This record gives sequence, C-alpha cells and structure tokens, in this order.
Amino acid sequence: MPDVAIAGFAQAPNVRETPGTTNGVEMLVPIFAEVFKQTGLSKQDIGFWCSGSSDYLAGRAFSFIAAVDAIGAFPPIHESHVEMDAAWALYEAWLKIKMGEVETALVYGFGKSSAGQLRRVLALQLDPYVVTPLWPDSVSIAGIQARLGLEAGLWSEKDLAEVAARGSGKDVAELLDTPYYADPLRRHDIAPITDGAAVVVLSTVERARDIVDRPAVIAGIEHRVDSPVLGARDLTRSPSTEAAAKALDLDGADLAELHAPFTHQELILRTALGLGDGVKINPSGGALAANPMFSAGLARIGEAAARIHSGESRKAVAHATSGPALQQNLVTVLEAR
Repeated sequence: MPDVAIAGFAQAPNVRETPGTTNGVEMLVPIFAEVFKQTGLSKQDIGFWCSGSSDYLAGRAFSFIAAVDAIGAFPPIHESHVEMDAAWALYEAWLKIKMGEVETALVYGFGKSSAGQLRRVLALQLDPYVVTPLWPDSVSIAGIQARLGLEAGLWSEKDLAEVAARGSGKDVAELLDTPYYADPLRRHDIAPITDGAAVVVLSTVERARDIVDRPAVIAGIEHRVDSPVLGARDLTRSPSTEAAAKALDLDGADLAELHAPFTHQELILRTALGLGDGVKINPSGGALAANPMFSAGLARIGEAAARIHSGESRKAVAHATSGPALQQNLVTVLEAR
C-alpha cells in the first residue's frame, strides 16, 4: 500500500461570526482557491473529496450537499461526508489512497457556530434517553471534568491559567484574578465560539514530492473511542487517547497540535500521549485561540503538517477530538522524510 502525505493546507479566517449561510460555501470557495494556488493542482486533479460537518449545527438537513456548491456541479466528482470533525474525513480519505483507489484527495470541514446556541446544540450528542433531556451543556460538563481533576490533585487552577497564558500572552496572576464562568473554569479556560473552515490536500508520497518540497508523511493514524456514558469512565483520563498513542511511534516528536477546547483537557492529553517538556505544544494557539466546529480537529493536522512543510518540525503529533469530555480521539503522526 502506498504511503500518504499531506501536500497542502489552508483555512478560513477564524472569527466570532460570519455573515454567510450555514452551508459553508462562502468560507470554502476562497480556501479551495488558496490551496489550489498553493499546490498547483486543480479540481480535475482531485480523485476523492471528503467533508466533515453537522446538520445539527447548520440547522438544515443535508447541509453538506449544499456545501458541494463550493466545488461545482460539473464535471461529477467522487465525494463522501462524515457527520463529525473533518479529521475523521481525513481518515477516510487516507484509507482511500492507501487502498490504491485514488492518488489524491481533498478534505474539508466547516462550521458556523454563531448561527445557534452552541452549548445547547452539543447536548444533542449525549445519551438521547437519559442525559440529553436534562440539557447539560458542553461547558458545564467540562467544568465537572475540571473539578474532578482539581479534587484528585491532578492539576491546579494555576496549571490551567499557565496553559491559557502561553497562548494569550497574559500574566498568570492576571488570569487567576478573573471571575469564574463555569466553576472552576474561567473565560480563558474555554475555547471561543468560532465560525471557520479548513481544507487539507492528501496524496501519495510520490505525488506529494512534485507538489511540496517537504511532504508531511502520515507515519501513523489511530482512532479510539471511550464510553459515551459520562459516569462509566474516569473523566480525568483519556483512555482512548492513551490506546491510540500506544499503537503509534511518538518517539522523537518535537511538536504537537492538540485539539483541547478547555485548558484542563490539554493537560489530560499531554499525559495520555506522554509528551515531555521538549515537545512544543500548540504553536498555532490551538482550539483555545479558535475552535471552529467540525474543522478545528482537521486544522490541528493541517497546522502540524504546515510546520513540517516549513522545516520548523521533523516529527509532529496531531490530535482531534469529538464528543463530550474527550470521548473520541484521533491521533496522527507526521514526519518529514
């Protein structure tokens, strides 16, 4: 089976609110053009297209079909979709190339979180019989997770503030002096509501060498799932991330892009992946800087790949999550070869 590499990455401006529709077309058209200019490819060069989005977030049925308008109606394309973060669409596209069905693939994800009440929308991913009718919102669930870690002595409020300070440039003491938003979480502990989109171009390594000087080769990719029942797992750990890491070779990684929408979740992920002090964490700012639903995980992979393309990294770890309290986790290892 051929090795697969990331040959291109682009993302839309991450903003609090966009004026466009919820089908993503207005965000996707410019970044499709950007990644085609970056790679020298055209629509006709893409063998497979795969997207990640959510009809619940868009507030309309088959919103991903409307998003195909950004590609164009003719000539016909080979297209698929996942109802979750586009990092999982990348997984599908990776398999398509590994199986020899296509040589190139374009993966994209989009989400307009500002169109509704995000905290309420995300309650729809919980147990529909027992939990969703109570409408526990995503921030409150994360607050419970953070509180459990505090009481277990796994981290302190200062530890959380240090994570936030790294990306914001603010002083830790200043952050600790701000009021709680969902005790023990403060505003800086929580990813902002963000509208955005991202696109990644995949190809065989041989084809990637014609596109980019330093292809980001996918050395390994693993997806694991924990129980969706919040009371059935230890929320202070991420067993699925730990299991994914054990199946991969993370030795020598010098950079990690972690999809952690809350400060304490970065601490959980760093432990689960066994990342030492020598690994640079979220140089892009991560989800705490911008968290566009259904493209933030794909963007973590794209950001890691971009740093291999630029020569900033030789081996990077990229992580994406989906579901409440780090319920599903996908880990990708990228290398410069």
